[in-house]
Amino acid sequence: MLVRALTGVSVLALIAASLVVAQEKPTVSASGRQLNATAAAQSASSALSTPAGTTPQAPAEPKGDKAGASAATEPKSVLTPKQEAWKILDTACKGDKVSNRATAIRVLGLVPNDARARKLAEDALKDDKFEVRTAAATALGDMNARASIPKLKEALGDKEASVALAAAHALNLMHDDSAYEVYYEILSGDRKASRGLIASEAAVLKDKKKMAELGFEEGIGFIPFAGIGWGAFKTITKDDTSPVRAAAAKVLAKDPDPATSKALDQAAGDKNWLVRAAALEALAKRGNPEALDTVARYMSDDKVAVKYTAAAAVLHLTRIKESRPRTRAMKKQAG
Repeated sequence: MLVRALTGVSVLALIAASLVVAQEKPTVSASGRQLNATAAAQSASSALSTPAGTTPQAPAEPKGDKAGASAATEPKSVLTPKQEAWKILDTACKGDKVSNRATAIRVLGLVPNDARARKLAEDALKDDKFEVRTAAATALGDMNARASIPKLKEALGDKEASVALAAAHALNLMHDDSAYEVYYEILSGDRKASRGLIASEAAVLKDKKKMAELGFEEGIGFIPFAGIGWGAFKTITKDDTSPVRAAAAKVLAKDPDPATSKALDQAAGDKNWLVRAAALEALAKRGNPEALDTVARYMSDDKVAVKYTAAAAVLHLTRIKESRPRTRAMKKQAG
């Protein structure tokens, strides 16, 4: 039975091939007819070799060298320093670790006049950890975010004294009289207005040690580099020179002498991370884009305070660099 079935298929295939040849136009040459007959025979042969009930598949196209070369040489996505800086800070600001979150928020103060940085800091005012809220208020003050004044006024009523004090300091930097209510309470222990802003923390305000922790004790006012507080200060008391050098770096931020820039560049590579963070902050505040290469190197520092400070400094100095061509063009047009 199998032989008869195959023989029937062969006969049908040969008849189909004959019909193809018979339908060719008379103008086709003998060689053309031979080619058509050959093609028909190949089709018949394919039909014979294909099991019943299946559809012959077209031969796969060979993969050329060009396709392989294209896939192999396809360029990988490379982040610019600016994009990498935002990635670092975005990840830290929204991370789970409180200390990292607070530090990343705090250094946003190095990125003034930037809506993205301001939004991150404002959102952090609602964080469930007071360390982060304190850092947010401090950052908004440092970036002179006047648009955030209403939110900072709300922060004056925070249940944590450190947050209220940071908000008051920020408002005072922006010459908003709301800050005076908090300072009055700190000085006298009494309420100036009908609503006590930090009256619940009155006991804390009378404790010198607690006041030191809040940053009001004379002698440690230079400590808030990159969100560094009293806890960090206690860990470096064995090293008497680092806090002093860090304080000097902060003061030198406003020194116009070019030699100071070189000194800060060197201090950015100091073995003590507190000095590195302070030097990077000073370089950012000096506003010289020529320090970009130096600052960018420390975005991979093993200390998060240094790493985040470097990232914020990159953003600030990059913005200054990008604005200079526009400024020169405007001056040229005006002239």
